[in-house]
Amino acid sequence: MKAIKNIGLVIFLIGLGVFTVLPIIGSFSLDETSFDKILSDKGIKSELFIQSIRQEVVGKDFNGIGALSQKVMNALENANTQHRKKKEYKKVIYTAPNDMAALMGKSAGSGFIVENKGLMWFLTFGLGIVGALLFILPNVVLLGKKGIKNNGIYHENATNRGWIAWLVFIFLVAFYLVLYFAPQYAVNWTFLVDPISEALSGNAAGHWFVYGFMYCVVMTVMAVRMYIKYRHNVYQMVRTTSVLFFQIIFAFLIPEIMVRLQMPYYDFKNAFPLDYDFFFQWNLKSLINSGGIGIFILAWGTVLTLVIVPVMVYFFGKRWYCSWVCGCGGLAETLGDPYRQHSDKSLFSWKVERWLIHGVLVFAVAMTGMTLYSFFAESGTVLGIKTQSVQNTYSLAIGAVFAGVIGTGFYPIFGNRVWCRFGCPLAAYLGFVQRFKSRFRITTNGGQCISCGNCSTYCEQGIDVRAYAQKGENIVRSSCVGCGICSAVCPRGVLKLENGPEQGRINPTEVLLGNDVDLIDLVNQK
Repeated sequence: MKAIKNIGLVIFLIGLGVFTVLPIIGSFSLDETSFDKILSDKGIKSELFIQSIRQEVVGKDFNGIGALSQKVMNALENANTQHRKKKEYKKVIYTAPNDMAALMGKSAGSGFIVENKGLMWFLTFGLGIVGALLFILPNVVLLGKKGIKNNGIYHENATNRGWIAWLVFIFLVAFYLVLYFAPQYAVNWTFLVDPISEALSGNAAGHWFVYGFMYCVVMTVMAVRMYIKYRHNVYQMVRTTSVLFFQIIFAFLIPEIMVRLQMPYYDFKNAFPLDYDFFFQWNLKSLINSGGIGIFILAWGTVLTLVIVPVMVYFFGKRWYCSWVCGCGGLAETLGDPYRQHSDKSLFSWKVERWLIHGVLVFAVAMTGMTLYSFFAESGTVLGIKTQSVQNTYSLAIGAVFAGVIGTGFYPIFGNRVWCRFGCPLAAYLGFVQRFKSRFRITTNGGQCISCGNCSTYCEQGIDVRAYAQKGENIVRSSCVGCGICSAVCPRGVLKLENGPEQGRINPTEVLLGNDVDLIDLVNQK
């Protein structure tokens, strides 16, 4: 079995290696017809830009996207600088330089990669999937015994912040940096999934389609690992299946099919303020102009946020969304599961968490208030502050850097719920309801706790579960996502996820030490 795991690891690394070098290789040559189509689609009127691209790019061969993209970005920035100096604002090109380079790179792609998309998909995604499964599946035998222990979790470089974890950290951060800030280097990745994108939406793939497809693939493969590891726990099996279903069907397939049917691209499970741009002017106008389906999406998004979310949290806690529906939570629970033990349980971390996540929520709500005021008042400023500038700041700092680069890239070092714990404004909103107006709690039986520490070790939200368990105290924390892993890894059945009456939900008790506590009185208190 170990030989099969090693073979799988080699195959996986080959696929990952090919995937990693794709951004810097390939042949590119932009012809006149493709360039004219870009000009027409983007409505570009800048003769300075058009002339520069025709001289420097059109008809020329480039090895790798780097040289082509640099010429495109230089031409765009130089043209815009000249137009702004002359106050020719109608000629200014508002497409970001990196996005324009990616657009032209997509149209200019040629050579082996473009001509052999199926083969290249197999050499990247295909080998990655096969290798990962060969590495994971032998665990059915190797992890044959029932129960999860934490006494070996810090013995491997991959799970103890060792050199393997740091390599994973570097790769994930680099991937997200390319995705958000240098999409031109993702062009060759888009060619690999063009056939899939065209089959779903009728359009060629962009870098966000690559991300969505890769998201689903990674979650599915790592879900197999979850099924094996927690196969003795029905709750974990069903929960893992649920997040897979909502990610693949609701977040990936339905929005793509909607585009094919000439409807707005929309993820029906994505609630505000996680979906922070839902009330942005461009989205509101797009939905309103889309007719009946657009109005329905607008109404659904509003009802989901203001009615469905708090009602569901009241009955089931925030776990219904964070652990059963949310794509961010789904990736954290599958790809991030090997790193859940790195979640800091210190008091300092808890204080930082409270200030940071609630600060992001306030930022999101204030920005949305400004956005709605600007939309209805038809004004671009609120109290002298440009609404667009606030939106851009949030999109960059929170939407890209925090949610993407840090939120996922930092899994191997800081744990799998960095974004959910410290940055997600929806998690903060759900947490308020869960803490003060919910029937959900994790009940404990302190008399059976043996203080093994499994529960605290595996808590991805930085909660010292053992401290509650030792006291027989219900766990009611706004940060708890109800993943249930603490219960799954408890060897004594001390922890249970329950929904019950609000009364008696929070019951702080004394620590059970020998004869210091009168157990009869303790029972009467409960």
